[in-house]
Parts: sequence; C-alpha cells; structure tokens
Amino acid sequence: MSALVVKDLHKSFGKTQVLKGINFSLNKGEVLAIIGSSGGGKTTLLRCLNFLELADRGTISVGGETIYDGESPKPPTDAQMRKNRLHFGLVFQSFNLFPQYTVLKNVTLSPTLLKMADPAVIEQTARDLIARVGLSDKADSYPCQLSGGQQQRVAIARALALSPDILCFDEPTSALDPELTGEVLKVIKGLKSSDRTMIVVTHEMEFARNVADKVIFITDGVIEEMGPPEQLFSNPKSPKTRAFLAKSLEQF
Repeated sequence: MSALVVKDLHKSFGKTQVLKGINFSLNKGEVLAIIGSSGGGKTTLLRCLNFLELADRGTISVGGETIYDGESPKPPTDAQMRKNRLHFGLVFQSFNLFPQYTVLKNVTLSPTLLKMADPAVIEQTARDLIARVGLSDKADSYPCQLSGGQQQRVAIARALALSPDILCFDEPTSALDPELTGEVLKVIKGLKSSDRTMIVVTHEMEFARNVADKVIFITDGVIEEMGPPEQLFSNPKSPKTRAFLAKSLEQF
C-alpha cells in the first residue's frame, strides 16, 4: 500500500494556474526530492498537501485513505483540515519558530496542546528529538540565541514531535549561509529510514541525487519528468529537464 497518492491535483490563484494536474505516489520509507525553477509550483504543491491551501480539484490519499477529494460537494471543515494536517509535518524555509519560547517549548507546544501524551512523556520525547538533531545543550535557549542552521534543526525536531506520516521540507536550506547548509542536510539525510516517508523541495542537486529514492522535476505547474535520481540526473529524457540541470550546475 502506498503511503501517499496524489491524483490530478489542480490549484489556481485567480486566473493564474499554478498546479495543472499533479500525479505521483510514494511508498512508505521513500524519499522524494522535488526540483524545479522558482514559480513552477513546488511550494504550492507542499502547501496543498499540508492543507495550508485547498486544491481546486484532485485527490490526496494517505495510507489508502482518501483525505481530500476536490470533487466533494462540501469543502472540509476546519476540524477535518486540522486532522488532515496531522498526517504531514512541514519544515518551512524560514524556520517559523516562536521567538518567545525556548527550544524545548517550541518542540513540546503542539503535542501538549493536542494532548498527545502525558506532559512528562512529551517532554522526554522532545528532549530525545532535540538530541537527535544535535542540540541537547540548546534546549533552554531561545531562537535569537541560535544560528540559522540550529534554528532549522529545531524546526525539524518540532515537526517530528507530531509523528507525521509524511515529513515535508520546503527548501530547508535556502535561508542559510553555505557553511550552515551542510549541517541541516546531514540531519535530513540521517532521518532517512525504512519507516519514514519524506518529501524535500530542494535546490541542492547533489543532495537530491544522493539521498532521494525518486526525483520529480516540476515546471509550469506540471511534472515534466519523474524517475530515480540516477536516471533523471544522468540521462534526463526531457529537453526542459536537461536545460534546468545544465543551468543549475553552472551556478556551482
């Protein structure tokens, strides 16, 4: 059974079509890298999956259950959308930590509000996750006391605290200096396992090549090409994919 199935997803803002029929599936434990130029629809796709935007049509299924059907006559209620969001964890490119809370409080806040477990269990789980991203000594620090790379690692721990079925990253290194990028990519690579499904929107081509099980190239709101990294990077079939990769490599 697929962990995630997306069928014919469309999204427009006014008269501008951003997603024009997106179709793909992921098995449990797979890592999907999504690449493409700015404005191609990558972030909008993630926002639709995380119910920060509602797709105009199409379906989203998680673990064999359809959690969104754009053809349904009734839009999902706020309660349904909150429930649907729990299937996904999203790490934003700009961290989005609460500046008034410590690292520990940032990670425990949502599980506490959702009453996912006893407070002591939530705190211990949070401390374990903070240690996993290499920040045990920063649990009582505030975001302003952390580097950008450290803040992003806290954001990853916060997303993991909700035990999502699918962990999503929206260009997690784009706001970081080059020397901080490596530490965040190392953490993401370390999360790869047989039971953790991840979607990573990234401009780091080597990361996509080395870590992803599947790569999607999105341009102009459609999937131009999809395949295993060794095929897509070494022998792309689409002229648009070849042109994008050639331009991306020129920047390094």
